[in-house]
Amino acid sequence: MKLTFGALLLCLVAAPVAAQDQAITFPYDGSFDDATFAVENAIIGQGLVIDHVSHVGDMLNRTGADVGSDVEIYKGADVFLFCSAVLSRKVMEADPMNIAHCPYSIFVTEIDGEVAVGYPTYPEGPMQEVQAFLNELAQSAIDGF
Repeated sequence: MKLTFGALLLCLVAAPVAAQDQAITFPYDGSFDDATFAVENAIIGQGLVIDHVSHVGDMLNRTGADVGSDVEIYKGADVFLFCSAVLSRKVMEADPMNIAHCPYSIFVTEIDGEVAVGYPTYPEGPMQEVQAFLNELAQSAIDGF
């Protein structure tokens, strides 16, 4: 398959926009460690259990040389994975294929000295209730309560 210059340019320009549409982020006024602590407390404070914390930044930094890269993407990047039995049942009763979005996640990143808290976006319909809940959790972490 050959790409014309115009098609290639469109792909290069559209790619970052598509990636930005996949997540909502908020700046965090504090350290990466403080942000991860705040996110953990926001999740646990809702009576939820964190199933796993994926240390994406550590993994990428540890394996960079193994894949031929010396680029530090994140100073820190953690993804918190968890579920809500109430919301999960509700959205999966509406559409069993909403299982594709479970578990839910909130992430914390530090890029170029800027710390952020974010979460993925979800499709229109029942998953918007989950997205609203993730927004509440992120705001709670950012606001400190």
